[in-house]
Amino acid sequence: MLIAADKFKGSLTAVQVAARVTAGLRRVVPDLEIEALPVADGGDGTVDAAVAAGFERHEVGVAGPIGQEVTAAFALRGDTAVVEMAEASGLQRLPAGVFAPLTASTYGSGELVRAALDAGARTIVFGVGGSATTDGGAGMLSALGARFLDGEGEPVAPGGGGLARLARADLSGLDPRLSSVDLVLASDVDNPLTGPKGAPAVYGPQKGASPDEVEALDLALAHYAEVLAETIGPRAAEYAASPGAGAAGGLGYGALVLGARFRPGIEVMLDVLGFAPALARASLVITGEGSLDAQTLHGKAPAGVAAAARAAGREVVAVCGRLALPPEALGRAGIRRAYPLTEAEPDLSTCLIEAGPILERVAERIAHDFLT
Repeated sequence: MLIAADKFKGSLTAVQVAARVTAGLRRVVPDLEIEALPVADGGDGTVDAAVAAGFERHEVGVAGPIGQEVTAAFALRGDTAVVEMAEASGLQRLPAGVFAPLTASTYGSGELVRAALDAGARTIVFGVGGSATTDGGAGMLSALGARFLDGEGEPVAPGGGGLARLARADLSGLDPRLSSVDLVLASDVDNPLTGPKGAPAVYGPQKGASPDEVEALDLALAHYAEVLAETIGPRAAEYAASPGAGAAGGLGYGALVLGARFRPGIEVMLDVLGFAPALARASLVITGEGSLDAQTLHGKAPAGVAAAARAAGREVVAVCGRLALPPEALGRAGIRRAYPLTEAEPDLSTCLIEAGPILERVAERIAHDFLT
């Protein structure tokens, strides 16, 4: 039995999901052999999943999205690091009820990358998602040695809004170690930098941007790419149109400028976490996340787990807080059956508050249905 589920956002971490499912299964089959491999798709929780898989947690003080110092973590095993941008620049790093769509910066994410380099990383899996920022990765690049200057030769203000005044980009001071590191951009979104499907238009409103601010950010990021073209040539426009450039408010673009390879986050993480050998030892796989819905089918963790399990001939069931997919969609994704908490407890607020005990009851049902 392999439990490879993502977090139930707002209720349970992926590690807690695995623990609760394990407890429920063992109430029915006490001697059941269970292997837990919490998973993530590059968004928040990615470092925790790596640590659960045996990576060492490293903490460092970095700048939060509005400049305040925060303690952020990355994970390291050998010379492979897992860096999660949300640890430094995520929405959860903003004060409650506060948004900063024009000024939030990814500078702290760059500091995390630099800390991973200092720790000896030669491969950096850069998980992006859950960001508070829309600065095109300019803050990250600044932390790694780049300079973004206005017409008077002064640094532009932090955040995407400040890029409207950008006159010159100087990348000559970038950390030389970046040229010899394998940087993997791990994301579950493939948006370009700008335009109708770009970072400001699609994700700006989630970060508190008004329609006027979305338009201003889109123009600022387009201008940013134009100025970068004066430094790196046509690649600037190519990167801006590339899948993943719009991830995490355009942080993906900054990573591509550094030479990152874009890969779907869950695929990268399954490789890093050692999913294939764990799958080979399993007869049944339990995956899941807080909400199984249409977004799940587009690169989220349960879909990636189910696809890999189906390719290996393993049966998959899923647990979730709420289920918004019909059985035929689950079947196409390789999931035989889903078990939402709402079947055990119809009241959604109770499911959120008491997710752990309810999930244990759901796991008992899975054991009765599949193991006895």
